[in-house]
Amino acid sequence: MSDRLRIIPLGGLGEIGKNMLVVEYDEVMVIIDSGLMFPTDEMPGVDYVIPDISYIEANKNKVKGIILTHCHEDHVGSLPYLLKTVNAPIIGTRLTLGMVMSRLKDFGLGSEIKSVEIQERSRIGIGPLSFDFFNVNHSVPGNVGIAIHSPVGVVVHSGDFKFDHTPVDGKQTDFFTLASLGEKGVKLLLSDSTNAERPGYTPSERVVGDTLDAIVKESLGRVFVTTFASNIHRIQQVFNIAYKYNRFVAVIGKSMNGTVNTASRLGYLDIPPNTLIKDQSLSNFKKNRLIILTSGSQGEPMSALTRLAFQEYKSIAIESGDTVVIAATPVPGNEKMVARTINALFSKGADVIYTTTPGVHVSGHGSIEELKLMYTLLKPEYFVPIHGEMRHQVAHSKLIASLGLPEDHIFKLKNGDILEIRKDGAEIVGHVQSGMIMVDGLELGEGGMVLRDRQKLAQDGIVVMVVTVDKEKEEILGIPEVVMRGVVYKDEDLFIEELKREAFRALITSNTPIVSNDIIRDVVGRFIYERTRRRPVIIPVLVEV
Repeated sequence: MSDRLRIIPLGGLGEIGKNMLVVEYDEVMVIIDSGLMFPTDEMPGVDYVIPDISYIEANKNKVKGIILTHCHEDHVGSLPYLLKTVNAPIIGTRLTLGMVMSRLKDFGLGSEIKSVEIQERSRIGIGPLSFDFFNVNHSVPGNVGIAIHSPVGVVVHSGDFKFDHTPVDGKQTDFFTLASLGEKGVKLLLSDSTNAERPGYTPSERVVGDTLDAIVKESLGRVFVTTFASNIHRIQQVFNIAYKYNRFVAVIGKSMNGTVNTASRLGYLDIPPNTLIKDQSLSNFKKNRLIILTSGSQGEPMSALTRLAFQEYKSIAIESGDTVVIAATPVPGNEKMVARTINALFSKGADVIYTTTPGVHVSGHGSIEELKLMYTLLKPEYFVPIHGEMRHQVAHSKLIASLGLPEDHIFKLKNGDILEIRKDGAEIVGHVQSGMIMVDGLELGEGGMVLRDRQKLAQDGIVVMVVTVDKEKEEILGIPEVVMRGVVYKDEDLFIEELKREAFRALITSNTPIVSNDIIRDVVGRFIYERTRRRPVIIPVLVEV
């Protein structure tokens, strides 16, 4: 049997999202989280991005379990794709499993998937490894950190965390377990780095509740509230406030309805009596008695809030007198979509309240003082900053070094790095294939060539030239036809006619007896570049008659 524990991140390092970590000892492999990431502006047409799981596919028979720290999409969103490769039980808290199983049904998965429900301070064994789970505060209930007990020592995975002393559900981060682990000795800490550049402490989620309370109290009309659909603590506060001010709550949007239904069914969301509107027209209620809870905090084109903003929702229209509260910050890459939605809401006469208003949103991740506290409680021998872009990892590393940990005991890993833990030390020993897979509709792929083509189309446009050729004589029959899209020129009609004539002249005087796609592409490309300094995508079409 090996005396080495291997830690291999496949996502979540050097980036925000698509969190995935492989823990490997001998012939046992356990995966922690399986998330997705939103596409950036440089990824036109891509729905979302998931980790490259080539390494897992090559070792799928070793995988004995998939542990989920919580139910946010950046930790569970790629699970349907992982489960097509791996046959292993899903391990998580009751809420996490409930939310995940609901999502898996959309992919035609569910009944055949094995699951193991865990609770705070429970332990499960997988081969020579055992896993203890402890509560950590975040923006969703059922969120856990993990202590991995191995023959070479204890590794702690913080999960997404902050220290909230007044949590909405009354469950604080488990200080006792953290301190106990620190007393017994921790070999390695893998710690959330999302807010490593933010000084002080992250405010309590109850701050948002106080802000929403004040907004609803002063509002004379309908109040629309949007937040991450998985932010159950915030959703709970919306229902509490509605009950306090004798308002009714209508829920619109598939993801928001799914969360409310699942969380209330599992007992994680307490809906006050006679508060939730079901199967009734909103026109039956006075506007000053309504709160409308909706999805779409990230400006997603098909989300309920975006459709409301652009008057594409069938039964409801935003109008003057409405108050819209966007209780979330844009995920990196979504800023433009969110701004577009906010501007559209303002144009309809709504009073829009978003992150420029203090207290309308608080992070679910700990700031600098909380990162210090996590480290101090655990006192690890080695440290790895996870869940963050490179700047966050560097800032977190410097912070931990300032607390006295030697720099050679701090590893700023990249996705794919293999960190090997032994009883007498730790070192990076190699690298496995990692990266990103683009999801576009139902298609999966690395997307390099496709993305380059889409970017080129967006930047320079496309030109289609149709050339008709006599099949027997191999002669061009007449002036070519041209279709042009996205190629900017002051007089497009004149430009196209000139392009046709120039292409015809060049083709009939070509030294090559046979007209080919390459020749057409070369002739058209040179002509357009000389006049526009652009290189559009050129599609030659040869028609033989």
